[in-house]
Amino acid sequence: MKKSLGARPLLFPTPVLIIGTCNADGQPNVAAVSWGGICSSDPPCVAISLRRVTHTYANIVHQKAFTVNIPSHDQVKVADYFGLISGKSVDKFAKAGMTPVRSTLVPAPYVKEFPLVLECRLRHTVEIGLHVQFIGEIVDVKADEAVLNPSGLPDIKKVNPLIFDPATHSYYNVGMFVADAFSVGESLKSS
Repeated sequence: MKKSLGARPLLFPTPVLIIGTCNADGQPNVAAVSWGGICSSDPPCVAISLRRVTHTYANIVHQKAFTVNIPSHDQVKVADYFGLISGKSVDKFAKAGMTPVRSTLVPAPYVKEFPLVLECRLRHTVEIGLHVQFIGEIVDVKADEAVLNPSGLPDIKKVNPLIFDPATHSYYNVGMFVADAFSVGESLKSS
């Protein structure tokens, strides 16, 4: 029997996304976000949700762009730090010893040390309640060569991205391989 937990923002897994933005003066900023994910394949888009009071919200509204940076599990301390304080008065890049790289495609920085980056142009803004959802069209994906598989695509085991548990406010990494998608269920189609 299932027990009702009430209406709450619980979904497993939730990614740890580091959002890169610039303010009106071009000052780079980063913020940790877990409310996000892919929302369209054509055009390729990612959605993130932020509260209106955040510095990152204001930056996205102004610049109409952001980056989504995927930290590896060994960068958990830096990723957590990026979510602890506002970038309004602190240079989080400098404090964390990370390097901002200005995208040549969108007016937003990405974190040089993180293995995977999505560069996004703002496509839609959706008012939801406490949060506003920004839908960004992915104009490029950049990956460190060290995390690519033989086909030239990111290997999840090499990226080893962080996962956030909203129920316990804990971080995890990716688990073991279970099955091949779009084939493991084939036998049920004909039964």
